[in-house]
Amino acid sequence: MQVFRTRPFWAATAIALWLPSVTLAASPSAEKKAEREALKNALVQVMQRTALKSSRVGVHMQSLDDGTVVFSHNADELLNPASNVKLVTSSAALVALGPEYRYETEFLVEPELPADGKVKTLYVRGKGDPTLTTERLYAITSELLHAGLKEVQDIVVDDSWFDSERTPPGYDQEDSDRAYMAPTGAVSLNWNAVAVYVRSAPGGKAVVDMEPPSDFFVVDSAVTSGRARRVFVKSAAYGDRQKIIVKGQVPDERGPVSVWKKIDNPPMYFGGSLKQLLVSRGVRVRGKVKQGLTPSRAKVVHVSQSDTFDIVLKRLNKLSSNFVAEMLLKTLGAELRGAPGSFTKGIDVVEEFLARDVGIPRGTYVMKNGSGLNDANRFSTAQVDRLLRHMYERFPLAPEYLSSLGIAGKDGTLKYRFDGTDAVGRLRAKTGTLEGVSALSGYVQSAGGEKFSFSIIVNDYAGRAGPVIAGMDALGAAVAATGSTLGPDTALASLNEGQKPQGGLTDIANRVKTYLELGKQRDSRNIGFLRTAWRSERDPAVRAVLAESLYQSNPHDYLGTRTLLDSYSATDDVYGRLRQVAHALSVDVPGVSSMVELASGGNTEALARVLELCRAADVAHDAQAQEELVDGLGEVARTAPEELVATLRDASPAERDATVPLLAQGLVKAGDTTHPFWKSLRKLGSGGADAQLVTFAKGLDSTLTTKTAEARTSQRAQPVQVVAPASATPNIVPASGILRPGG
Repeated sequence: MQVFRTRPFWAATAIALWLPSVTLAASPSAEKKAEREALKNALVQVMQRTALKSSRVGVHMQSLDDGTVVFSHNADELLNPASNVKLVTSSAALVALGPEYRYETEFLVEPELPADGKVKTLYVRGKGDPTLTTERLYAITSELLHAGLKEVQDIVVDDSWFDSERTPPGYDQEDSDRAYMAPTGAVSLNWNAVAVYVRSAPGGKAVVDMEPPSDFFVVDSAVTSGRARRVFVKSAAYGDRQKIIVKGQVPDERGPVSVWKKIDNPPMYFGGSLKQLLVSRGVRVRGKVKQGLTPSRAKVVHVSQSDTFDIVLKRLNKLSSNFVAEMLLKTLGAELRGAPGSFTKGIDVVEEFLARDVGIPRGTYVMKNGSGLNDANRFSTAQVDRLLRHMYERFPLAPEYLSSLGIAGKDGTLKYRFDGTDAVGRLRAKTGTLEGVSALSGYVQSAGGEKFSFSIIVNDYAGRAGPVIAGMDALGAAVAATGSTLGPDTALASLNEGQKPQGGLTDIANRVKTYLELGKQRDSRNIGFLRTAWRSERDPAVRAVLAESLYQSNPHDYLGTRTLLDSYSATDDVYGRLRQVAHALSVDVPGVSSMVELASGGNTEALARVLELCRAADVAHDAQAQEELVDGLGEVARTAPEELVATLRDASPAERDATVPLLAQGLVKAGDTTHPFWKSLRKLGSGGADAQLVTFAKGLDSTLTTKTAEARTSQRAQPVQVVAPASATPNIVPASGILRPGG
């Protein structure tokens, strides 16, 4: 292990574009002063004219060329930085471990591999490699096979390099089986998540496949094939195994639907997958997979090494991997404080680095985990910016650190941001997103050649993330445009353009029809075109349809999901006009099925959006739109009942009043008395840690019982009539429900 110490960066002068070139400049020229003043004015205007104005915002920007603080706003206020915490974790790890550090996973036998290739026990001893995948494990089985291994009695997985605490503080705030909540383990595989593939089969049946397959998984499937694409997958611990529950419906005409879910027992997951792959290669495994310690006299048969740490760092920051971040914390603890590695030891290493090297004293911030997940950390933008400047000046580590960040308009979580601005290719940063939290911190080189570090953290904003992100991007774009012909005011010009209805109903309907057809192809090759069209489109309704087509082209792409959630709203300009288009084209309202699909999978932000749509359809008296939501709510109630109840609890009274009758109709249509929603609702009402939720569930049970009785009576009496004619102009009042993050 190498430990790198700080030394002045400016000793090196010509490494790469992004390496520092700090000089002690003379007093700024009149031209430079004018540029700085224009930039400050533009930044102030962005703060005042965007959603940032009504949020808690911290901003700190500083020139890396002369050290001048360019802009500062609430820079010392401690805020939740979300995934910007990964900037802290990754910098401490890079300094402590060095860019050439490699993780090792050992495969051993006792006392040695005999000539006949038959061994009693194959031991696997891990040291926290966060990058082991099924593909690498297959290559490892090849190495073991060619080393002479022919038969194994038992496989023992040694997970003792880390302690037994799988998840850090903050993870307990969210009860979820999503892949980003994956636990840590000294022996881990596939980021401790599993892919569940669901495909249709003849006779209305569906097939569920696991990747990787092994007897570690117990599959409980009640999914069928049909028209809808509403698949619900739940992953839960099942003793030493993992239970995968699959419900819903997968469409006949499409390929397999895949969902990633976390696993709960990393060593047994690894061992089960290893056993399966060994058998597939012809190695006989007679016994079981177990957890245990490797005896001291065991001999190494093979050592698998990870890529160098600079490559691992890119996965952490560009893709914002929570799993890699938490694995790094434990690695730091084990390497610098002694095994077993723990979160407490890792945090101690990070805090020592911040105090000793960066000059940020212990106790002036709060850091409880390495990923920034949930409400467990507090940093100020001044502190984050100080860290960024330190890493910028730290040769020879600066290139590796800067290259790990997403590049605006190019890759990582910034791939689809800053389009059409001077920031594309010039800005490198780490994003951060949680419920009510958005952050962006990194580096930008202006069009005039000056380099800046910056940190922007936004907390407690009302509504969706889209307008907040637009304001943050405008700040970055203004800095990037400094020194250009048009200057930083170009960022203000883009805000002035805004989004407003373009053209009449016929024109909009034709454009919507075209983009819907592209979405129906579900071809990922269309994504580039759809992205370009979405970026340049100014009509909010058409933009929402483009976002849906992007989502449908690759439902597993987080950025596509994020685009849909940010683009689709219950406003008159979006949902109201799309309802008009739906009447004109005799189709379902574009976007609703995709929002329901996300909600059916438990996406809380999509659930909140569905309730907003119920309110909008109710205000407009649009029975056709309400009927579509009836069907959707029936499916959401089947696959995400607990999430639906919690979202109803948090919704506005107007949204609840509009949604509950539609939900009652959905339950009746789907088979009222046997619908699984009732069981979940009554379980929530029978008791739990959240007393308010228990009370709400009891009240909802009573109300729904009455409403379903009314719905059954109404269903027998007469069919639903469409109140609003196709030519009517909807009068929609935007709802104001509480939005939650989509993960």
